[in-house]
Amino acid sequence: MIAQAKGRYFRVSPTKVRPVINLIRGKQVLPSLAILTHVNKGSTKMVAKVLNSAISNAKQKGLSEDQLYISKIVADQGPSWKRFRAAAFGRATGILKKTTHLTIELDLITK
Repeated sequence: MIAQAKGRYFRVSPTKVRPVINLIRGKQVLPSLAILTHVNKGSTKMVAKVLNSAISNAKQKGLSEDQLYISKIVADQGPSWKRFRAAAFGRATGILKKTTHLTIELDLITK
C-alpha cells in the first residue's frame, strides 16, 4: 500500500456503492476516473472524491498517477440512522437510513 484514503459516514447504503466500486477494482487510476465520470449512479461522486484524495496522498509522496492502481477498495456499513414513519391503525414502523465507510488503497504497478 502506497497511499490510502477513507470516506466515512456517507449517506448511502453500501449495497448501492458496491456495484460502482466493483467496476474499478484492480484497475489503474486514470481509467478508473474515466469510468466513474461515465457511470450514471449517485454514489460515483462519493467514490471519485475518495479516489482523488488517495491520488493526492500518493502525489505527496512523489508518485505520479500513471504509476498507480487500485489495490484495495471496500465499502463497509457504518452506523444506521433510526427513524420512524406513521403506519396504519395508529402504529409506527421503523426505518433504517444506512451509512457507508469507503476505503481505497493505491499501490505501484509492477511490470
